[in-house]
Amino acid sequence: MIDLYYWPTPNGWKISIMLEECGLAYNLIPVNIGRGDQFKPEFLAISPNNRMPAIVDHDSGEGKPVALFESGAILMYLAEKTGKFMPTDPAGRRDVMQWLFWQVGGLGPMAGQLSHFVNYAPEPNPYAHERYAKEYDRLLGVLDRRLADREFLAGDYSIADMASWPWLIPYKRFGQSLDHLTNVRRWHDAMKARPGATRGVDVGKDLRTYGKPMDDEARKVLFEQTAQSTN
Repeated sequence: MIDLYYWPTPNGWKISIMLEECGLAYNLIPVNIGRGDQFKPEFLAISPNNRMPAIVDHDSGEGKPVALFESGAILMYLAEKTGKFMPTDPAGRRDVMQWLFWQVGGLGPMAGQLSHFVNYAPEPNPYAHERYAKEYDRLLGVLDRRLADREFLAGDYSIADMASWPWLIPYKRFGQSLDHLTNVRRWHDAMKARPGATRGVDVGKDLRTYGKPMDDEARKVLFEQTAQSTN
């Protein structure tokens, strides 16, 4: 059994999608990031960066449970554990890995910053909004060109698609459009048509806070932490 420490956000969806696509049994453990669950000592023992998702695999095959944080590392672990959604040939593996890291280092962080200034900043910041909106659009342009001659990011469906798609799902909440990105739109529709992917996004649906006002406690927990406050 796998314990999934989770909250319904794009980073959380990456792992719930993978677990659903693989048909792995898991125990959902909500981590309410707006109430500070990510700073509890028992969670920090698993995820020292005080971020979800994280997993503990109690059936690792290594003689002891395996704990992992960071969504990219978790996806790689689950792909290796199951032999699914990661090519075995070196060229195919490299292809998946480079697009997985593209998401982890680019698409996710830039989309997250755009979402902050669109949805959560206490006052308008036109420069920051424009800066991240343009970078998010640029990255979607990279994605669109990549998908021009293939169905999925690395040809066959893989963890690279599972990592990237969650950061496209809320594009309307980011104030963005897909009208000029025909290949991204086609890929988005193909992802939505996968039962495992849609089940993964629906995990913990009743816990979502999108569209709800953010109170002062949640704002402080999410946006005002420092090295001192988390010690």
